[in-house]
Amino acid sequence: MGTQGPATTDQNYNHATSEEQAAKQKAIDDWLPITSSRNAKWWYSAFHNVTAMVGAGVLSLPYAMAQLGWGPGVAILILSWIITLYTLWQMVEMHEMVPGKRFDRYHELGQHAFGEKLGLYIVVPQQLIVEVGVCIVYMVTGGKSLHKVHELLCKEPCKEIKLSYFIMIFASVHFVLSHLPNFNSIAGVSLAAAVMSLSYSTIAWSASVRKGVQPDVAYGYKAKTAAGTVFNFFSALGDVAFAYAGHNVVLEIQATIPSTPEKPSKGPMWRGVVVAYIVVALCYFPVALIGYWMFGNKVEDNILLSLEKPTWLIVMANFFVVVHVIGSYQIYAMPVFDMIETLLVKKLNFSPTRLLRFVVRNLYVASTMFIGITFPFFGGLLGFFGGFAFAPTTYFLPCIIWLAIYKPRKYSLSWCINWICIVLGLCLMILSPIGGLRQIILQAKDYKFYS
Repeated sequence: MGTQGPATTDQNYNHATSEEQAAKQKAIDDWLPITSSRNAKWWYSAFHNVTAMVGAGVLSLPYAMAQLGWGPGVAILILSWIITLYTLWQMVEMHEMVPGKRFDRYHELGQHAFGEKLGLYIVVPQQLIVEVGVCIVYMVTGGKSLHKVHELLCKEPCKEIKLSYFIMIFASVHFVLSHLPNFNSIAGVSLAAAVMSLSYSTIAWSASVRKGVQPDVAYGYKAKTAAGTVFNFFSALGDVAFAYAGHNVVLEIQATIPSTPEKPSKGPMWRGVVVAYIVVALCYFPVALIGYWMFGNKVEDNILLSLEKPTWLIVMANFFVVVHVIGSYQIYAMPVFDMIETLLVKKLNFSPTRLLRFVVRNLYVASTMFIGITFPFFGGLLGFFGGFAFAPTTYFLPCIIWLAIYKPRKYSLSWCINWICIVLGLCLMILSPIGGLRQIILQAKDYKFYS
């Protein structure tokens, strides 16, 4: 009987430490950007999703259409819209499929499906490529749009300012904004961005309508050779994939919505997603179809470049792009900040302080800025990253996770739909980087670093 003493104290001690650890974990979770505030309204999710989804990618859609042609172009646009809406629904459903637990991050869902180690190795690299890739591309987009505004407003005699400086000007905003602690605190920025994305899409297609169908319009493929046509087709697939890339941050957005067993977060989240998708359709379809219809295959890879007049309107549209890209950058950077901060605090045992956050976020913004300044060939990078990382995380990773967890019956409807999405997604993933890489190589020939 006498041996029981130490054991019980041991148990008590373990209990105390586990409570301490739980308290410590909670303190850390309250500090991390994604899990810190859970009181978002459903419309937050709507505009976060619009901001994440409608990228500056929408402006390259007419160009993608020109490389796909009418039939395939329209089909791929609509198919992508349907498939991504379906996979987004899956993500929203899976957020709370284990009672009492929430998958606040994409990789937590991956770990649940594929196991602790494998889940991380499958999801995290892809998610990082997407999020960091988007941040870099947006640095370039923001810089280019500012550059365009400067060009349009400042006629003769005007000093030419390098694109590099405009990217730095754009980055300066993020050195301030990236210190907002979490998703709810950037809700205002995100709302502004969502409104902007609707505005500049509307400007893009209405200005095209005003210009009217160009006299020498042609809808054939632009490339002279068959190989060129095929490669352009592949690259355009990547552009379309990039246009629907909001899935990397959807769980992180849903994590900010409050949830109880009676009222799970998927209700308000889904409402937000549907609203977001309607807005996405209103942005994408008119721009892609009207832009291509008016300019044919002579359309630029950024539709705003095809529209020179009326100057004030195009300046406004470019300015809207800048504001929108500011919001988008923040939304994609937030999960990255979360990952880095989680790693530092939980694995490397740094203490969660203001200073740590200040250093981490400034370093991140500085490095994305630096890479953006160094490699500003915008279109090809999109196609390349688009296929490589967007296709999996958006088109078929949710389906694979769904199959792994729910195990639907073979040849049942759910099983078939998921496999169709997986096959289409795999094709996208394999084909579009090929086209993107070729474009990068062609553009890099006459490219000077730090121009």
